[in-house]
Order: sequence, then structure tokens, then C-alpha cells
Amino acid sequence: MTTILFAGVLFGSIGMGAFVYGKRKSSAAHMLLGALLMGYPYAVSATVPLIGIGIVLTVLLFVFKA
Repeated sequence: MTTILFAGVLFGSIGMGAFVYGKRKSSAAHMLLGALLMGYPYAVSATVPLIGIGIVLTVLLFVFKA
């Protein structure tokens, strides 16, 4: 339970930063990925998928940065 809470807060914080970055740079991809990172922890309740999806979405942030 603690791991799920920590992962949700961690990826939600990354998502908030990505959303603000995307808004300032007018980047729809970063805004979308940020919104997904903030919202998906509410829909996923298992630990491994929560962390896996968070890692994939975070990596996508760096892929679209290039």
C-alpha cells in the first residue's frame, strides 16, 4: 500500500512538471503526457503496472523532448 501511494505521488509530481513545461513551451505532447501521468494512478491499483506505466510515460517525455 505504501509503495502504491509513493509511486502515485512521484509520477503525479513528474506529470505536473511535464504539464507546466508543455504549457509554457506550447507542446501538446508534453501536456498530454503530463495529464496522463497525473491521472493514471487513479485508474491503476496494482503495484507493478503502476510503476511500469509510469516509467514508460516518463521515458516518452524524454523521447518527445528531442
